Amino acid sequence: MVDRTATTWLKRLLTWLELFESDFSRQSQRGALRRYVMGVLSDSRRKSMEAMWARLSDPGTYQAFQHFITHAPWDAEAVWKRVRAVVPERSGILIIDGTSFPKQGVASVGVARQYCGARGKIANCQTAVTVALWTGARAWLLGATLYLPDAWLTPRQRARAQIPATVQFAPKWQLALTLLRQVRAAGFTVTAVAADAEFGDNATLRRTLHRAKLPYALGVSSDLKVFLGTPALEAPPPRIGKGRPRTRRCLPPDTHTVEARAWAASQTPRQWRLVSWRNGTNRAWRARFCAVRVTPAHDWRAERRLAPEVWLLCERELASGDRLRYYLVNLPPTASLRTVARLAHQRWAIEQQYQELKDELGLDHFEGRSLPGWQRHVVLTAIAYSFLQNERRRREQTRLTLPRVRAIIQEVLTAHCFMTQPYYLKWMLQLKEVELRN
Repeated sequence: MVDRTATTWLKRLLTWLELFESDFSRQSQRGALRRYVMGVLSDSRRKSMEAMWARLSDPGTYQAFQHFITHAPWDAEAVWKRVRAVVPERSGILIIDGTSFPKQGVASVGVARQYCGARGKIANCQTAVTVALWTGARAWLLGATLYLPDAWLTPRQRARAQIPATVQFAPKWQLALTLLRQVRAAGFTVTAVAADAEFGDNATLRRTLHRAKLPYALGVSSDLKVFLGTPALEAPPPRIGKGRPRTRRCLPPDTHTVEARAWAASQTPRQWRLVSWRNGTNRAWRARFCAVRVTPAHDWRAERRLAPEVWLLCERELASGDRLRYYLVNLPPTASLRTVARLAHQRWAIEQQYQELKDELGLDHFEGRSLPGWQRHVVLTAIAYSFLQNERRRREQTRLTLPRVRAIIQEVLTAHCFMTQPYYLKWMLQLKEVELRN
């Protein structure tokens, strides 16, 4: 049961929203901010604008509600800066993730036939690059950028989706690095970076993290080629004939690369060690691992220079012995296998919370067609999410789940609605009857 009155809970929500009011120049925008966030927190199964507006006790006009998202003069990026500024926990692991939003049509901005993580295959979807701070107990969403394929950057599509000329094509790994810089500029202490193979396969991203002296655990593809250990370069053979003598050192002729999956297949059952860890839950997770120090071969093939030596970590699930995962982890050679494995699994720790962000708050429910509309929906959803996570943090001793916190807030909003708008109860009952008939 809730140990606070509805008035107290509502006051805390309104106080939280006051932190963001300076980024909205007009009183009408501040009112719309409160309405939209309350709509995100409502019990509407779909968090489209129309569905949320229908659940509000003081909705105003739908046109004004829609205008706030699509055309009102406020800057979503400025609000993101505010979101990052009010997060109470300032240190943790930064989780980079490619989040997909399946779509039926072709009008939603950025939609294309591409790999969809939600479906596990190529499908019609939007894809966003997100970053979240994982503190060991909860995740804080700190940034999100919509990935725009080249086809969406033509003059016709720019005009339709209100894509500014300043927005140029950028691969997902580049969007991730931009978000990382924004997070660090906001004053967060990033203790490590974790991401899946969509980002870990990119050598430029790995080099950037290494130069920034950031520990990382990045998923990689099974066909990643590596040198075992660090190859010893030797003097080049003398040039035969005329020309400048060779000076760049080279690999010995008998140096070979090996694919990650081939090395894993060569390990005997006794070389796979059982490792257990915890990711901020009461449940102990276990799997079998083996690891070896390697040098990724991409830098040598592309630029004739050796990449830093890292751990190649291979994981075999206990439930399915045939399923393997691979990671590159740049912890020092003295790190234990458990330490390496635990860092690699920090990304999986927030999967449930990301799912809650979609299921409870409708991150992927936006049905508008413009880029500014998508950006605004996402940052306003992040405001609601940060409020719920802050409430969980305040009541940590009760171990509230995010769905439970949202349910409590919904009880508060519903009680407030019925107290201030008695006619609304009759309206809600009519809506429920319509839903049951449909």
